[in-house]
Amino acid sequence: MAFLKTDAHLIAYQDSGETYLPALFMAHPLGMSRDVWDTVCDQLHGHYRCVRWDLPGHGSSDAAAEGLSAEQLALDVVALADHLHIEGFSFIGTSIGGVIGQSLCQLVAERLEQVWLTNTGAVIGTADAWAERAANVRQLGLTEMAETIVPRWFSPHYIEQNPEISQGWQVQLGRNDDESYAKLCEVLAQVDNRGKLADYPNYVALIAGAEDVSTPIAALETLKAEFSDASLSVFEGVGHVPSIEAPDHLVEHLQTNTNRATVGETGISYEQGLTQRKRILGDAHVERASKNATTLDSPFQQFITRNAWGELWGDHSLTVQQRSMITTGILAALGRDGELRLHLRTAKRLGISEDQLRQVLMHVSIYAGVPAANHAFSLAKENGWGNPIN
Repeated sequence: MAFLKTDAHLIAYQDSGETYLPALFMAHPLGMSRDVWDTVCDQLHGHYRCVRWDLPGHGSSDAAAEGLSAEQLALDVVALADHLHIEGFSFIGTSIGGVIGQSLCQLVAERLEQVWLTNTGAVIGTADAWAERAANVRQLGLTEMAETIVPRWFSPHYIEQNPEISQGWQVQLGRNDDESYAKLCEVLAQVDNRGKLADYPNYVALIAGAEDVSTPIAALETLKAEFSDASLSVFEGVGHVPSIEAPDHLVEHLQTNTNRATVGETGISYEQGLTQRKRILGDAHVERASKNATTLDSPFQQFITRNAWGELWGDHSLTVQQRSMITTGILAALGRDGELRLHLRTAKRLGISEDQLRQVLMHVSIYAGVPAANHAFSLAKENGWGNPIN
């Protein structure tokens, strides 16, 4: 956990730190915390750099500022992206997190890659209902209200099967700052994005829970109509927080409903492949290769960028770490020294451990021969692997 002071808030955030992966910013629902994404982040390891944070007055973040708005919550996200030196990023948000995503679509459309909005709406509930909720929280406190709020987050079947989950989130809700929660209720009372989203130029994926009483399917259908290009998927048997009730289903949806869903089907563009190639090998290497290209090999550079980096390395079936180890083993077995040196350096960049590399090369010794493995070990040491034995 780390902290960032934005123009309005002191927010607690968590960054998985894989700078070589596409960044995915994750916004949680009202009353919860960034912990709603734990299981999803675990499953996306090696595929996305997951960045999540606590809303003001929630989790470990400080209280909400005066004059809070959906736009300010979105600007907190922009400030966090700037702080982490992330220019383009994908976004997923649930409930008020989805409202933040809608504001980002209006404020920084050019920085957004993939957008998923779950269990949200262009308008959520009514202004009167949110004003009443805010007043009740200020009068009674979240601890007393938790028993009635939390059951609305999950499907009845899920609560019946997992009563401890409901009880645990009641405890978490009670720990949040009452005034901050009330202010966020007042933000939702003012949210009306009807007529404001049609200019967003990219595709948006919407997700509804069939058992969601807070933002029913109709709310997502209305939101879908506001975008020029959006899809709506309904998760059967799921309530308001799919990242908790159906994390496996949600991850599968994220992995198959992206602009990389065309892998192996209609082909990947040069730009997509180039982005992936830079993430894995680093900007300097790719720029050097492009600069050194001539009329002879320029088409070849484009070919490998689209196919090796776009189609192969861009496919979600394996993590980039797994692909790195496979590639290193193959190159060692074939004795392709030039490429092997590159991928030994890349393995370090991708966080492959010394123990993992050792096992890769041990496999080479068994299945491709001891001389090949011995040579690969020598190249690895030349490229900074291993420490002297005292």
